[in-house]
Amino acid sequence: MEVIKRNGTIAQFDKEKIIIAIEKAMNSFTGIYEEGLALKIANEIEEIASKMDRAITIHSIEDEVYYRLIKYGNLATAKSYESYRSVQEFKRKMNTIDNDVLGILDKSNSEVINENSNKDAKIVSTQRDLIAGEVSKDIARRKLIPADILLAHDTGAIHFHDMDYIMQPMFNCCLINLEDMLTNGTVVNGKKIDSPKSFQVACTVTTQIIAQVASGQYGGQSINGIDRILAPFVRKSYNKYFETSLIEQKEVYGIEPDIEKAKKIAWMRTKKEVKDGIQTIQYQINTLMTTNGQAPFVTLFMHFLPGFEFEKEAALIQQEILEQRYQGIKNEADVFVTPAFPKLIYVLDEHNVHPDSKYYYLTKLAAKCTAKRMYPDYVSAKKMKELYEGNVFSPMGCRSFLAPWKDENGDYKFDGRFNMGVVSLNLPQIAILANHSEEKFFEILEKRLELAKRALLLRYDLLKNATSDVSPIHWQYGALTRLDKGEKIKPYLENGYATISLGYIGIYEASVLITGKSHTEKGNDFALKVVRRLRQATDAWKKETKLGFALYGTPAESLTHRFASIDRRRFGEIKDVTDKGYYTNSYHVDVRENITVFDKFDFESQFQELSTGGMISYAEIPNMNNNIEAVETLVRYIYDHIMYAEFNTKSDYCHECGFDGEIKVNENNEWECPNCHNTNKDKLTVIRRTCGYLGENFWNEGRTKEINARVLHI
Repeated sequence: MEVIKRNGTIAQFDKEKIIIAIEKAMNSFTGIYEEGLALKIANEIEEIASKMDRAITIHSIEDEVYYRLIKYGNLATAKSYESYRSVQEFKRKMNTIDNDVLGILDKSNSEVINENSNKDAKIVSTQRDLIAGEVSKDIARRKLIPADILLAHDTGAIHFHDMDYIMQPMFNCCLINLEDMLTNGTVVNGKKIDSPKSFQVACTVTTQIIAQVASGQYGGQSINGIDRILAPFVRKSYNKYFETSLIEQKEVYGIEPDIEKAKKIAWMRTKKEVKDGIQTIQYQINTLMTTNGQAPFVTLFMHFLPGFEFEKEAALIQQEILEQRYQGIKNEADVFVTPAFPKLIYVLDEHNVHPDSKYYYLTKLAAKCTAKRMYPDYVSAKKMKELYEGNVFSPMGCRSFLAPWKDENGDYKFDGRFNMGVVSLNLPQIAILANHSEEKFFEILEKRLELAKRALLLRYDLLKNATSDVSPIHWQYGALTRLDKGEKIKPYLENGYATISLGYIGIYEASVLITGKSHTEKGNDFALKVVRRLRQATDAWKKETKLGFALYGTPAESLTHRFASIDRRRFGEIKDVTDKGYYTNSYHVDVRENITVFDKFDFESQFQELSTGGMISYAEIPNMNNNIEAVETLVRYIYDHIMYAEFNTKSDYCHECGFDGEIKVNENNEWECPNCHNTNKDKLTVIRRTCGYLGENFWNEGRTKEINARVLHI
């Protein structure tokens, strides 16, 4: 009989080691010694191992010990044994932090280097953030996270997201209250900034705010209605140009002022300023480097309504944003390429979704832009109102959504709210352990839910004693609110003001394991049952704790590989599950599955209705630059069938030969130019949809395999 050890090597089965571990747990201060129990359990596990047709894993042995201690009623020892396992596991890793840090510098620590596809680990400022993250993570593991939660994270039962940031009172995503900051002024780096008097200055201040906000949190920041918020400043610039034109006519040209000509001149100059201002935002966001070692993860949400006082100005802003994104940004070879940021979201509504709508010309422009640059993504105002009490508002970052919340006056409020963090469940692992039994799956799920709940409450506990001084731009100068110095932020964590999210990954794989079929087929009822149970749990936790628990379809940028690789090491290769090298994001259809874009959106919409704390769906489309009308058809379909969707196409460039097209993944899982066969990442620009954002600095092994496996949906 053989055992698969943690490092993958094989050793002979030795039941004495099991007896020693159990007795050590019994003899600890939390254990209760029971004569003969250690030997009894060891014998039972030896019998299990002898009947297996393959080597048993060390993780399986440890699980059997734990559950048998519970079975025989020695709960104290079971608890002690879990603690013992955690301490032993951590001792094994205590001295690896130096290697982890040095691995960032010599590029051997691929797991950390490729964790975020928008961080360039060759740059010293990014390396500094990654090194700080590894040190912070080590301290968090030793000092902050309970042993059972840490063990669950390490064994892939759950994922405690952004562990490297929890040492400090930092939170995840937010909706910046930009309107308040521009209208009432703010303070950046100790310097007072008054309300701008022109559109260009408003754009410059906006980028300064974004940079400061991004440096004081992790996760994405969104501007909820960039067109609506900046439109009044377009009017200010217009009024300035109008007055200047009247003066010029009289004092420079010596003619009686012509009001109509002054209006035309003013509007012409205003349009030029709008172009310059939007260019400022686009270039600044793509060239800024935050303290996180990357460009700010910014989302610009575009949604104005007819009848808005500054409707004309808002439409101009939308048009300019889309036109500049369509053009792209020049790379070092002087070629226009697709920028990763800011993420753009275009809201489909009655005034722009029908061919005879007043603003359909903007939708046509959005479709044209999507075909070439992948952005904007689309939100259906009609479907969103059905899910969020009649409201339309931006996700925080790429996909995290707030729940409706009313202030003391009974008014809905979204700007200035945020997410405390995420803990995700590994659903395929539960299904593997359940061994085809749906009943067993839900038994294990209940235990994992309780674990995830405690992990999420830890995130709240780590934030609740913080004061406004930890990030003045957020807490004192308007990004979230305007507290006094030293004032506690705790009230803004509670009563649903902030969300705290339960994520999940691998509905497809779990369905295959339990039902034998994809969740688009026989596994559909099971998949919906699982997600409904997750939603019931977050709803119950929210009612019990008065905290904003929400169900979140995890984007799983690096997690798609992490969970799959852990389970592959632990359980071996399982067809259509661990053998792929990745798990499927949240509720998404398997990337290899042949399904039309229309059927995919219809199918996934039922899961969006449950995952209101975070979701997005996508379709893979070919190069459709010469068939924009087809893209318009797809966009109009979104309006009636799904709340939030995006399209993925290809937008790449080879600096070696000048190839402008699709860079593909070769048999060695390397990106390779099809023209000159260049595989040097430093001389390739590859833009792909990573999760909800575009990625431009390549991906880990599993995500690369997932991207390569994607099939077209039209």
